[in-house]
Amino acid sequence: MHAPLPPPPVPVETLLLAYRSGIFPMADRREDTEVFWVEPRERAILPLDGLHISKSLRKVLRADRYSVTLDQAFEQVIRACAEPREDHPETWISERIVQSYLGLHRAGHAHSVECWRIDDAGNRQLVGGLYGVSFDRVFCGESMFSRADNASKVALAWLVAVLRQAGFTLLDCQFMTEHLRSMGAVEIPQREYRRLVERAHGRPRTSLGTAWRSFRDGVDYASGAGAGGAAGAGAGAGAGVADGLAAGVGEAPAEGFAAAGSASPGQRIAQFLTQTS
Repeated sequence: MHAPLPPPPVPVETLLLAYRSGIFPMADRREDTEVFWVEPRERAILPLDGLHISKSLRKVLRADRYSVTLDQAFEQVIRACAEPREDHPETWISERIVQSYLGLHRAGHAHSVECWRIDDAGNRQLVGGLYGVSFDRVFCGESMFSRADNASKVALAWLVAVLRQAGFTLLDCQFMTEHLRSMGAVEIPQREYRRLVERAHGRPRTSLGTAWRSFRDGVDYASGAGAGGAAGAGAGAGAGVADGLAAGVGEAPAEGFAAAGSASPGQRIAQFLTQTS
């Protein structure tokens, strides 16, 4: 007698409808095959112009302690987020949740930010990151992890900068934690959150991949400035950010974008967030 087949992943269309309605799936335990739907009474959001950056975090960003990428290791990130932790041995990220979000990622609606530690030989190790769901001009952060000092904070700082540069207007954090509160998150009633989602309807200025490349290369691709000379700059950035630069040509540049100069990517992020927060 064969064991019963595991339930299929939640369809992409169902997940997107849920997020647009202000709800999201969770599981009780890692081994659960069922999911339940959550609609918090109070919603944690991080205002994109309200990120709190400490002096120590600014130093870490400017020093480029970690190499930061977008959508290069989505499955590694979500599985790292699901690993047991000393203060939280159980997880709501079941295998069915993992497979469901992998489907969303393949459809272009789930993204990851990765922080890598690079050794002297050029080998890289994943030491932190986060993942979430995007639709319209909304990004819903799902989970983050850190295996090195400040790695998840660096990932969050890059996410906020990329969202601003791309023209997003709402970063949902779902549930408040002390960590998120220290970074500037606030709680609002669910009904207000739903209104913000409605106001965020429409296409962002440019894609997350193009915005990420702007900080990596120091070129405001959203305005088309310098894009012709760096059209191949996104090679190797990962399937989730392989969209063409032409989509951003002719659009208005993001306010406060840090120009290239001699700055490094981390320095550009720190400067951008200082100007716009």
